[in-house]
Amino acid sequence: MAAQRVIVTVDQFEEFLALPENRDRNFELIDGEIIEKMPTDEHGTIANLIGGEFYIYLKANPIGRAGVEVRFQMPDDLANSIQPDVSFIKAEYAVVKQGAVPRMPDLAVEIKSPSDTYSLLRDKAQYYLKNGTKLVWLVYPEQRIVEVYAPGVDLKLLTERDTLDGGEVLPNFTLAVSDIFKTL
Repeated sequence: MAAQRVIVTVDQFEEFLALPENRDRNFELIDGEIIEKMPTDEHGTIANLIGGEFYIYLKANPIGRAGVEVRFQMPDDLANSIQPDVSFIKAEYAVVKQGAVPRMPDLAVEIKSPSDTYSLLRDKAQYYLKNGTKLVWLVYPEQRIVEVYAPGVDLKLLTERDTLDGGEVLPNFTLAVSDIFKTL
């Protein structure tokens, strides 16, 4: 007999997160299902590198802030509360000190972990775009490629010979794809 999928609401998810045994763990709510995030050393190294590049850029261009594992939830969506691995939010939005940010980030970065599926990451990219994110990068360490998504633009597939750019979200930001995978 197959296990039945348990669907929960955002309110139930918040109660779940508040349990003492879950305080030091990392979870997302995707289509009503609680998913534990299990980042690897490789995953953390890439997230740190991209976050560090954002920090350097934002120090010289203070247009917003970057975060790692920040939770976002659209106020009218009771089935999703997601955490991009790295995110950028424009400075015009106040810092949220408790709970999820009540909107999507301006830029979201998702790094494929061994437990992630390609369809899950691509579905998340579409969710971000549908809800206001302007730029999504999906990073695939095993293939050493990055997929770039933006509203109304065809998917870009970048290899180690290419350079990521921040588009209108992070003007003049660039990062060689090869640099993302240099320490792996």
